[in-house]
Amino acid sequence: MATSPQNPTPSWFTPKRLLMIFCVINTLNYVDRGAIASNGVNGNLEICDDSGICTAAAGIQGDFHLSNFQDGVLSSAFMVGLLIASPIFASLAKSHNPFRLIGVGLSVWTFAIAGCGCSFDFWSIAICRMLVGVGEASFISLAAPFIDDNAPVEQKTAWLATFYMCIPAGTALGYVYGGLVGGLFNWRVAFWVEAILMLPFPILGFVMKPLHLKGFSPMESKLIPTSNEPRDGEMLAGDQGLKGGSKSPSTLMDHITRFSKDMQELLRDQVYVINVLGYISYNFVIGAYSYWGPKAGYSIYHMNNADLLFGGITIVCGICGTLAGGLILDKMTSTISNAFKLLSGATFLGAIFCLIAFCFKSLSGFIVLFSIGELLIFATQAPVNYVSLHCVKPNLRALSMAISTVSIHIFGDVPSSPLVGILQDHIHDWRKTALCLTSIFFLAAIIWFIGIFLRSVDLFNEDDDDQSTTREQRRPLLEDTSYEA
Repeated sequence: MATSPQNPTPSWFTPKRLLMIFCVINTLNYVDRGAIASNGVNGNLEICDDSGICTAAAGIQGDFHLSNFQDGVLSSAFMVGLLIASPIFASLAKSHNPFRLIGVGLSVWTFAIAGCGCSFDFWSIAICRMLVGVGEASFISLAAPFIDDNAPVEQKTAWLATFYMCIPAGTALGYVYGGLVGGLFNWRVAFWVEAILMLPFPILGFVMKPLHLKGFSPMESKLIPTSNEPRDGEMLAGDQGLKGGSKSPSTLMDHITRFSKDMQELLRDQVYVINVLGYISYNFVIGAYSYWGPKAGYSIYHMNNADLLFGGITIVCGICGTLAGGLILDKMTSTISNAFKLLSGATFLGAIFCLIAFCFKSLSGFIVLFSIGELLIFATQAPVNYVSLHCVKPNLRALSMAISTVSIHIFGDVPSSPLVGILQDHIHDWRKTALCLTSIFFLAAIIWFIGIFLRSVDLFNEDDDDQSTTREQRRPLLEDTSYEA
């Protein structure tokens, strides 16, 4: 018997609750990245000086007797899972509910982090770190489109800025958290606590009424209106009918073909390509800063508390700069062209301040100028992701974010740390190495400057080519227009 469509029951989620939950999850993701790099969790091998006095082995490196190479592999092993799984989750979002996919990903993350705490050798923890990346992939690809759908029109970039502010804040907090927990208890406890803190969120992803993304068909809710026969060919692979309904088989080849077409569309989009190329150059420097910054600071300025100083600068400038970038773009009116203007201008000025900072011989002068440079540099976080979300059609946003994430890691921060290390081995001068690295910010500024002159169209409200997405399914996710939590 046919049933008439009913209005969906209101979701527990309001826009502000959704933003708050996603910010907490994002912070936990980056707390983990900071924690595994901290001295309290990462630890060290036994070190003996010339007089025969030895420092005891500690942390992961000490317990598993890891070489520096193996230790370095652990710090980036999560990227293997992240890079492989991000496009997969983005593609699956077209045939499965994206909200449920986030729940699946966070479940994998939680079990993998707990596994890190239970690991017994290098390979066991390396595999768990790869699975951490798999779990993180669904969230990174799909969270930003959810926030973009629900944010007030006049505050979209500010909401994205709030979300991306959690990256520097979480990383810096992870350094402190890992040091404290690892020092007071054991490095394994740090991972177990992370898993416990994350556990409520995958449960929430499965038990709450799922949300739908603009441009993505909620496959699990499609009804067959009058009979078991599909109407006008609208029954898609992955559809789940009600009683008596049937499923249309979805083959692996269908997903591959769809993914290939979507990738071709992304790569033909000049605005998207220019935005990602600029982001790769930018992330090349940021990645090397985060890894080599404390060591360079210690060498150049003889800082005894380099970890604390760089962590403090990162968390303050990261939060303030990221929020400021979102608010400024909203004040300018959030358009793709204005985003490129802000990206280019802020990066160019930030590069100048950072270059001058490394030329200073006094520590106080360095701190002041480098902090200003970091404020300007972090102002790009919201605009660059705004462009990736709005230069493509709604049904490509998840893939857009996934490919952007994959690209900035493969060509940005993954190779930058070893390349900077090679440069330092040849130059043997951290000041010159830091100046060479910082100059790459100018390349990012030039690339984004080109984007200002490209013909750009905001496709956020463009109808999908996918005929299975009905007008009703394109309504905002959350009907609460008051934006009150």
